[in-house]
Amino acid sequence: MKKHAIIPIFIPHRGCPNDCVFCNQKAITARQPDVTPSDVRGIIETYLPTLSGRGLETIEVAFFGGSFTGLPIEEQSAFLSVAHEYKTKGLIDKIHMSTRPDYIDEEILDNLRRFDADTIELGVQSFDDGVLTAAGRGHTAEDVYKACSLIREYGFELGIQLMIGLPGDSLEKCLYSARETVRMKPSIARLYPTIVLEDTALFEMYRAGVYHPLTTEEAVAITKEMYRILAAAGINIIRVGLKSTDLISGSGEGSDHTWGHTYHPAFRQLVEGEIAREDIEAQLKRLPGGNEKRRITVSSNGVSFSNMVGNSARNRRYFEEKYPQFSMRFAVDESLPDMAFRVSES
Repeated sequence: MKKHAIIPIFIPHRGCPNDCVFCNQKAITARQPDVTPSDVRGIIETYLPTLSGRGLETIEVAFFGGSFTGLPIEEQSAFLSVAHEYKTKGLIDKIHMSTRPDYIDEEILDNLRRFDADTIELGVQSFDDGVLTAAGRGHTAEDVYKACSLIREYGFELGIQLMIGLPGDSLEKCLYSARETVRMKPSIARLYPTIVLEDTALFEMYRAGVYHPLTTEEAVAITKEMYRILAAAGINIIRVGLKSTDLISGSGEGSDHTWGHTYHPAFRQLVEGEIAREDIEAQLKRLPGGNEKRRITVSSNGVSFSNMVGNSARNRRYFEEKYPQFSMRFAVDESLPDMAFRVSES
């Protein structure tokens, strides 16, 4: 059962004057009314009744969209004061925001501390300066290192968001970013494959043939290796890939047009399913040989069962076709931790 809930406050492109090549939020923001502190109160009041009685351990108010700490300090305070009021009353547990690495300094962090904020997620995207420049990020890797150090020094929980497949990116650069993320010691991380959306500079680059998005298979292969690096370091990977609700519409019809083949609604399951397949196959290869067909049980806990079987049962089919000498069944064993798989002879 889910123990964590987020009350999202979306402040579209507020506080961010930059023009990253992948971002279409400015086009959307021009057609949306501003979010005010009173709107924050209304959103929280709407969510809270739906969350009561569900045995949740943590309820967060999270300010997403744009760069929260790029807002004027008075405006930040107005939003934070509403969230802080609910935290003081014990109705929420944490205050969370996302921002840019170059919008972190002592004044900003002092103010966040004043309102008892908890988590700061940085849209890092890459630790490679060439990729950051090509993506139009407007900051350098050095800004990332400084921001991470300050956030940890102030005692906030650090989150890092990385993107896969930006202009100028490569497998080696993505793995470097994952390893540097581990060095920064965040508590949480998100991994996003680059999506080509209309109303972006990246879309124009794609149409001109200057930018070639990754295929789904390429994006899964790279993300899988980054996931392994972060998970091995004990970092909680809270998101892999974009949800359909993350693709904010500019058409008024509820969904953006995405181009290329990177977007998949079950991208996380594709990545975790590939990891499961590799881990299970490594165990199968260690089994002693024999001429008779043998019964094999592959087990995981309930949370990881869909990853074990694979998206649309692709892992099940893979094993049946490649290992006809085994009669395989898939079972649940709740003694196993998440993303742990056990192969045994029945």
